[in-house]
Amino acid sequence: MSCDFCTITEAPQTHILYEDEATAAFFPHYPATPGHTLLIPRAHITDIYGLDRHAAESLARSTLVLAKAIRAALLPEGLNVITSSGTAASQSVFHLHIHLVPRWTNDRIGNIWPPKQDLNVNIEDDLADRIRREIDNTTA
Repeated sequence: MSCDFCTITEAPQTHILYEDEATAAFFPHYPATPGHTLLIPRAHITDIYGLDRHAAESLARSTLVLAKAIRAALLPEGLNVITSSGTAASQSVFHLHIHLVPRWTNDRIGNIWPPKQDLNVNIEDDLADRIRREIDNTTA
């Protein structure tokens, strides 16, 4: 299986904005807003679940560098930092990538969250217990 993101930094039409030994950042083909940037690990990692601690630290460091550069260069009113894992979460390229999306009031994206709805407190208690138990079993 070939991965477009594994070779995208070599494509002549790609605007490489930032790169280091572990990560690379570039503009997507169809940006949501001006300055929308994608950040990828250079290693092929399918989604967030495949990250190890070292790769996660590299991505976090590069995300911060890019967020600050986007803010200084474009003066957005806000910034969304998004990653999607799995088709149910709308992942369409199965190479982990982080979207840094500069935001302005009344931009074409609008509100990304659904209307507010309370969750049954008994369900929240159960979910919290289940997640806490798994944290003890998980190593990053």
